[in-house]
Amino acid sequence: MDVELAEERVLILADRFNMDHAEGRAWTKRTDAFGTMAKITGFLSRPRDDDHEVIYRERRLQPFFRIGCTATMTYERRKDYRVAVDANVTNVEIDGRMHVVTGGAYTLTGTETCHDEIHREVYYDAISGSPDPSAAQYLQHEAKVIDAAGLAKAAAEGAVVVPPAAKASMLVRDVLASSIERIEADKVLEEKLSLHHIDLYYRPVYAFRYRWQGKEAVVEFDGVTGETRTGGSTFEQFLGHKIDAEFLINAGVEAAGIFIPGARLAEIVISKSLKAQKDKKN
Repeated sequence: MDVELAEERVLILADRFNMDHAEGRAWTKRTDAFGTMAKITGFLSRPRDDDHEVIYRERRLQPFFRIGCTATMTYERRKDYRVAVDANVTNVEIDGRMHVVTGGAYTLTGTETCHDEIHREVYYDAISGSPDPSAAQYLQHEAKVIDAAGLAKAAAEGAVVVPPAAKASMLVRDVLASSIERIEADKVLEEKLSLHHIDLYYRPVYAFRYRWQGKEAVVEFDGVTGETRTGGSTFEQFLGHKIDAEFLINAGVEAAGIFIPGARLAEIVISKSLKAQKDKKN
């Protein structure tokens, strides 16, 4: 089996808004963040601005993974074809070979050449490791490749850079495994897995924690789409943390070295050079 690995990348999505705009939008949702009772209270008696206190503001870079894969299989298999004939036919001669008719048909044996391609592109929340199809919407927006130094600079400027808790190699393995189907073959001519994308994206999120009547709630503002939602989280525990430059290294290589259920037992050939990864470790 040949495995072609894409270059592992870290990308950051462009922020379309600033803190002031985000806070203004979040402020309009502050009552909703405290649930039904707060809405009822607000309906009966309009709350004053000083009823809600902003006790924490955060601009963070939140991660998700994009993993794209194509499985290609070319193989041969022998197959019998039943050819129906008229009821009074007893034999059929084709290319000098006589075929006996039984049950109103005769049998031809041939060799089929088959070619299958399976394409998969999966998005994962890089914190929980759960599939997150909604992350596909961010690919419509501008993003640029960034490295650990760039993320460290963002952290130094006050952004909370959330590290991925999910292990990239395990996610890659799952995508590879789900891209392989069992085949009926007498001879395999080609079996290849191509990883097109092993990308870790960071998207900007603004979060505001409010206090009202002794309770706390969070409103998040998406720095890319401009959407505002309640019930979010804050990640101040990562504020000022050192950026780990090794979080993506060998994601694809590690996964390729794990047996993939359903795959033909064959030597796995890694066609991507590992020199760049070795250089990073030196």
